[in-house]
Amino acid sequence: MDEAITIYIDGNPVSVKPGVVVAVALAQAGIEHFHRSPKGHLRAPLCGMGTCFECAVTIDGKPHQRSCQTQCRSGMRVETENA
Repeated sequence: MDEAITIYIDGNPVSVKPGVVVAVALAQAGIEHFHRSPKGHLRAPLCGMGTCFECAVTIDGKPHQRSCQTQCRSGMRVETENA
């Protein structure tokens, strides 16, 4: 069995299994909304295939990353708008 790795979500350490995508890690951490649309509407994953960009977050300082398509890496820093 693989040991858990630690990522940081909005500065808070979160333990996840290797291979888990960021969107799942966020959901497991109880985060329901990842960002806001330009009009201020709350957004969260919709398609799960990387086409809609509703799951976009900042990963390791790079904005607009698709959390449903990005596997967690030890030490990764994920920032949401924490709506």
